[in-house]
Order: sequence, then C-alpha cells, then structure tokens
Amino acid sequence: MSTTRTTQIFYASTLYGATTLAAALDSGCFGPADRRLLLVGNNAAVPETTPALDRMPGFERLRGRFDAVLSWNEAISPLHPSGWTPRADDLPLLERHLRLLWGLGDDRLEIALESVQVAPALTIARLFPEAALDVYADGLMSYGPTRNKIDPLVGERVRRLLHLDLVPGLAPLLLGEFGARAEVVPTEAFTKVVAELADAVAGPEEGPALLLGQYLAALSLLSPAEEEELHVRMVRGAVARGHRRLVFKPHPTAPDAWTRRLAREAEALGAELTVLDRPVLAEVVYREQRPALVVGCFSTALMTARTFYGIPVARVGTRTLLDRLTPYQNSNRIPATLVDALVPDLEEGAARAVEARAVEARAVEVLDAEALAGLVAAVGFAMQPKVRADLRGAAVRHLSGPLAERTRPYFKRRRLTVLGLPGGLPVPRHPRVRRLARRALRLKRALAT
Repeated sequence: MSTTRTTQIFYASTLYGATTLAAALDSGCFGPADRRLLLVGNNAAVPETTPALDRMPGFERLRGRFDAVLSWNEAISPLHPSGWTPRADDLPLLERHLRLLWGLGDDRLEIALESVQVAPALTIARLFPEAALDVYADGLMSYGPTRNKIDPLVGERVRRLLHLDLVPGLAPLLLGEFGARAEVVPTEAFTKVVAELADAVAGPEEGPALLLGQYLAALSLLSPAEEEELHVRMVRGAVARGHRRLVFKPHPTAPDAWTRRLAREAEALGAELTVLDRPVLAEVVYREQRPALVVGCFSTALMTARTFYGIPVARVGTRTLLDRLTPYQNSNRIPATLVDALVPDLEEGAARAVEARAVEARAVEVLDAEALAGLVAAVGFAMQPKVRADLRGAAVRHLSGPLAERTRPYFKRRRLTVLGLPGGLPVPRHPRVRRLARRALRLKRALAT
C-alpha cells in the first residue's frame, strides 16, 4: 500500500482567480488530497508597492479552504515573477529546493495554474515536471486560442481547463490543441463565494451606474489622454441614459488625476460621481450596490454582470480598440470581439435620455450560439494559424457564409490575404507576377526604414 501523500497546489495572482478556485473547490471540481496549498503571486510592476491578494479585503473569508498560504514572490526574491525564466539545467536543483522550502518531500503533486502560456505559471509547471496540471481560465481570454506555442512537455500534462460560463454555450479554444477537457465551474458556486466577500448590508433597490476602468494605457493599447477621454465618454453616455448617480471603479494603478476630471465632468452634467477606491472585485460591487447599469470597454466584468447577475451592460470604445490591437494575435482580441458582438453600445442614441433597462431590452445579440462559435473559431484561427490549424475549415465556412459581411470588422483584410482566407485580396497566381509583388514589398519595407 502506497504511503505517498497527495498535495494540491493552487497558484493565483488575483482575488478574482482565488475566488474562481474557491468556487471550483466548493463544487467538487478537485478530488481529495492530503494537503491543499495556495501559492500567491504578485505580478505588479513594483510588487513592493502593491498588496498581494492575500492582503486584500475579503481574502480571510477564502483562506479556510487551504491548509497553508505560500508566497511565490518570497520564494524567488529578489527576482520578478513575470521576468524570471530559469535555465533548463537548473530545473532539477530548483525543484529540490522548493520541495524542501515548502515541506513537500516526495509528495505526489497536482497543480492548478492560471495563464500557463507565460511566466510565472509556465515557470511553475516546468519546475515540477511530474505534476499533473489543471488550468483555470482567466476570464474572457479563455475563449481565445493559446497565445504562445507551449512546450509539449507542459501542454500535454494539462488535464482540464476550468472556466466560468461567461458566454453560455460557447466552448473555450484555450489549450484545445492539447486536448485539454473544458469543464465549467458552476455559476452558483462562484456567486456564492462572491457573496461571502461582499458586505452583509444589502444595497439599494436601484443602484448607480457603475463605470469600469481598465487602464489600457499601461498595456499600450491607448494613450493616457485617449483613455482619459474614454472614461469621460462613459460619464457622458451614462448621464445621457438618464443616470444621475455614477460610481467609477478605477484600475488600481490608474492616475488619480483621471478621477478628478471625471468628477468635474459629472458635476457639469448635473450628476454625482463617486470613486470606488477599495480594491474589491467588481462582482462584490454588484452585490453591495446593485448597479442599474455597468459600463466598460471589454472587461470580463461586463459579462459576469450580464450573465451571472442579470445587470444591464453597455460598452464604450470597443470597436476603436479592436482596430488598434496589434499584432493581430494580441490575446485581448477575443475578449474585445465578444464584448463588441454581445454588448450594446452606450453611445448609440445617446442624445435621448432613455432608461438603462430599456437599452438592454432593445439590444439584440448579433449572433446566436452557433454563429458566435463560428466567429470565435475564425478569429482564433486568424490569430494563431499554426497553433490551431484545425480551425481553418471553420474559419473558411464562417468567412464565406451569410454572416461574413456582418462580422468583417473583426478581421484585417491583410491578415485574411496572408492566410488565403475568404475576404482577402486576390493573390496573383503566375509565379513571375508573385515574384515581382514580393520584390516590390521588400523595396517598400527597405524605403520605410
């Protein structure tokens, strides 16, 4: 009879991730284990100035699900979690060090990770080569393809992709190239954990409009001035819809000056704006304040509001962001595509003061579940044609089907041309013409430099 212990390690870098893990544990997604350890990482640019998730309000209500809480940052200090990739020759020595440091001995390990495509999750997976792996999804990005080609020694160990059912009926593409089984974390379990984190006092019957900031300038998707203007458009659009009480939830690292301008803009329009400066989940705010409308650009929180809590949602600037995303395979493309396709535009008809719920009632989804799956498969193939070559047939069917013109804004013509997909420019077939075209393109690039 074997006496080897089984230890489960759960890596999380955000309170949203820890909440998802808690919901998965509560609903029986993980089998029995001798020990369950939560490994906390802090991926902020300057971790010393940003609290880790185990120091955030509400975490104590999650702690009891784990036998101990470990710090990845402390284990690899002074290295930064996102920037450290150990050499292959050092992996066995580092594994022995971590087993000793965390008291793992010869335990059989099962590890649950987020964002296994990049460090630090990828680093952890490589450090424990015998461990069985599960990946839990990072919001809407899970519906897109794996952003990088993963070493099969890691990818083939992934048993499951655990994900919230943010878009009912839509299956994630993430890690599909390795045959990872998609498994839904029950919505009821997630909302129950969120209820634990929320204050016990019930909010008003009809709450304010909640505006979600994402700090896209930090991702180089917008300039700081453009993002500030995006937030101002949220204020103007919400007021035009008839809201006089607004709450702005900024990204934790966004400049304070932005919120001051929003407050002045709201006051000039006859509305009152409150800045939510507590580092809490948007879902907790849904429980506490019962917002009448949630506004954002392409945040996952728009879909949790819409799908889990039945709150009307609206988007601002999503189509502009889609046009700006570079390269085409940017992993934010699928979240932005889904929000643009499923969420009504806040500014559409903003000249008329309309109740927020009437906006939601008028909103008609562009695509049904089957068509939406076709769109996501087509965008996913265009993003990662080598990683997900199996999606080419689905991409061709969608791009040559009846919805092709309707969904054309989600594709770049040059990308379609390069991949030989419907909707691209015709490519000359004669070899001499093709050589001349390639020579002209090389000359154009040379002159540009």
